[in-house]
Amino acid sequence: MRRHLAHPFDDDKLKEECGVFGVIGVTDAANFVALGMHALQHRGQEAGGIVAYDPAEGFNNAKRFGYVRDNFTKPDVMETLPGSLAIGHVRYSTAGSKGPTAIRDVQPFFGELSMGGVAIAHNGNLTNATSLRRDLIERGAIFQSSSDSECIIHLMARSIQKSISERMKDALRAVEGAFSVVAMTRTKLIGVRDGLGVRPLVLGKIGDDGYALSSETCGLDIIGAEFVREIEPGEMVVISRGKVESSRPFGQAKSRFCIFEHVYFSRPDSILGGRSVYETRRQIGVELAREAPVEADLVCPVPDSGTPAAIGYAAESGIPYGMGIIRNQYMGRTFIEPTEQIRNMGVRLKLNVNRALIKGKRVILVDDSVVRGTTSRKIKDMILDAGAAEVHFRIASPPTAWPCFYGVDTPERGKLLAATMSEDEMRDWIGVDSLKFISLDGLYRAAGEAGGRNKAHPQYCDACFSGEYPIAPSDQIAKGFEMKAAE
Repeated sequence: MRRHLAHPFDDDKLKEECGVFGVIGVTDAANFVALGMHALQHRGQEAGGIVAYDPAEGFNNAKRFGYVRDNFTKPDVMETLPGSLAIGHVRYSTAGSKGPTAIRDVQPFFGELSMGGVAIAHNGNLTNATSLRRDLIERGAIFQSSSDSECIIHLMARSIQKSISERMKDALRAVEGAFSVVAMTRTKLIGVRDGLGVRPLVLGKIGDDGYALSSETCGLDIIGAEFVREIEPGEMVVISRGKVESSRPFGQAKSRFCIFEHVYFSRPDSILGGRSVYETRRQIGVELAREAPVEADLVCPVPDSGTPAAIGYAAESGIPYGMGIIRNQYMGRTFIEPTEQIRNMGVRLKLNVNRALIKGKRVILVDDSVVRGTTSRKIKDMILDAGAAEVHFRIASPPTAWPCFYGVDTPERGKLLAATMSEDEMRDWIGVDSLKFISLDGLYRAAGEAGGRNKAHPQYCDACFSGEYPIAPSDQIAKGFEMKAAE
């Protein structure tokens, strides 16, 4: 019997909710979608789903728990998904139920409307989903899942517009929050981003008539698609018969793209806003070395997300770079019947110290973030047990002091270490010789904003660091969440 193990190392990281992918105009589109989902697996490892359409067989879908490679490479699954049009979704749940009964929450969601079937896959989070859901249920809607994304299907069903794309515009005008949506009808592939463009979505070209939509450019790379452009904030594209039609149903607004995509979520080989994610992360390390120098013998990344920043820190500081911690690449999120003794080994299941390199050294550990801080303490203990003379943490993001309500799995505010402790208090609690975070201005400079953060009109969504929410989390406020007081 196999079961999911909430691994201690994974539990102390922020997690993206999901990734979306869609393809039109190719033979066996579902196979292309499966490849795209595999490239986006880092955005969600709990479950995945594909919906495909074939004129002879109609809409078909497959939803499975676990990795794409374990489910959507099997002929008995993929043969049930014929057609030249398909969309897919990889999921890490931030809302809704978890566990073996939650297959109903796995996307894409499908519904039959008066003018035909529609399937949608959503990356993000609707901040007014609770009130929307309550209102829809009171008006007779019957929900099949606990996901906020299903609200979109119900709102579309109630629209009086004459086409599915117009009904989707109606529905999305009624929701608040962050969304990148990939949807499909019998003949069209649709992509849309919220007015602030919080979550990513890109367009690619396949051959003469095929197109793809993906959360990241790495999804296009794996299928050999040519990157065309990013879908703009507030833009909807409708793709059919080799043609892309664009509209802006939400008006014009200045982008507030999630800056944590640059820090951690996106794959380092993806391109965001015309910038290499890898290069941005390397530059974060450069900025960190300038802002928080320290005398040491070795710069080590906490694998794998800390690696580019550690390379940048080492290059700027002149301190040698070394792989002081080795990641076990074969330890996935699933373990076979772990005993209590094995479970208590914690991060040692996933990370091991390179003792020969560490012993006697003053070590700078570079990590992407500190959330609860529990993993940082365990890694520090491992480094000291290996004989390190000193341990210094350098963090490639500002202190995470506020929860995200736009599609990122964050603990409630009281469980975020930076919400309850100063930097010095965090240093003492983790038990290291020094602890420094990159400043918010430094992060912005690394992301290409030479003048740093525009305080009056921030260029990114950085609510998890600043507490300034560009979209009011209305459901959370109704539950008693206290917003940061205006400065």
